[in-house]
Amino acid sequence: MSHEREWKLYFDDMLGFCEKIVSYTDGLSREKFEASGLNYDATLWNVQLCGEAAKNIPEPIRKQMQEVPWRELIGMRNRLAHGYFGINNTILWHVVSAEIPKLLASLQHIQNTRRDIFEGQT
Repeated sequence: MSHEREWKLYFDDMLGFCEKIVSYTDGLSREKFEASGLNYDATLWNVQLCGEAAKNIPEPIRKQMQEVPWRELIGMRNRLAHGYFGINNTILWHVVSAEIPKLLASLQHIQNTRRDIFEGQT
């Protein structure tokens, strides 16, 4: 598999992880989300996976997608994966209820309107 194909797969993965997060938190309040068990765990896992996929997209490609908060995505993944100071549910809820829907919209917009990024890039 070429490097070109790999980063595009990571981009597609990010889209899928964001879609799952939105689906898992749809209609939930923060309190219900925190008490939800499986939804909470699945959402947390997909936030981590989204950050993991983000860090695997090459820097030159990331620079072409300035609307994506790369540093924050990767930083959130690192904090969650390594358990730095535990999980701050206030921050997590803000991320999944406000930031992930915006990220999903940005990724979809990039995918639908910025074909130049995906064609001929390695």
